[in-house]
Amino acid sequence: QVQLVESGGGLVPAGGSLRLSCAASRSNFKILDLGWYRQPPGKERELVATITSAASTNYADSVKGRFTITRDNAKNTVYLQMNSLKPEDTAVYYCNARFRAYDTWGQGTQVTVSS
Repeated sequence: QVQLVESGGGLVPAGGSLRLSCAASRSNFKILDLGWYRQPPGKERELVATITSAASTNYADSVKGRFTITRDNAKNTVYLQMNSLKPEDTAVYYCNARFRAYDTWGQGTQVTVSS
């Protein structure tokens, strides 16, 4: 069982930056496909970015060119660097880890972007 713990959320003005971190509890981290998702107020959870075990990345159109997902297998951590933040990026951000049928989520971290 992998446990995921997100950190790095907070309040930031529009145009600012934040870096989210998600630390995993297991040493088999490198085999996991990882992702960041978000749930804006009153809306459904949506994909932000994913990174496979081979470090292939994918981004939602709304964050391309502003957000970057990376992973550090030595630290069992996945990051989301968020630049040029907009008020519409306000959401609870969740970390996700998958391997075959296994799928687990972190508890979420709040990101609020003020206009």
